[in-house]
Amino acid sequence: MGEILLDVLIIAACILLILVVLIQDSKGGGLTSSFGSSNQILGVRRTTDFLEKATWAFAIAVIVLSLASAWIGGGSATNTSTSISKQQADQTSIPDQPQQQQGGQQQAPQK
Repeated sequence: MGEILLDVLIIAACILLILVVLIQDSKGGGLTSSFGSSNQILGVRRTTDFLEKATWAFAIAVIVLSLASAWIGGGSATNTSTSISKQQADQTSIPDQPQQQQGGQQQAPQK
């Protein structure tokens, strides 16, 4: 349950990070150039400060949530690899049984 919640939060933070980066000014003007009136109301410097802080906040959130997800989900990955190793060991330790044909005759083991 906790892993699913973390995965949803990571995806949400990634989407918000993408949106914030796309809104920022670039050399070509970016998406904020179409919102010129809002820049005049808030001031250009304030908008860029907010967008820069939001970018850093979402980037840090993605990193922290990813590390938390790996830490919480790390035990299940170890258990899976251990159970696969155990299955392989069990399969190799079974001795070959002679196979019987329909007529009741035994056939030599095949390798």
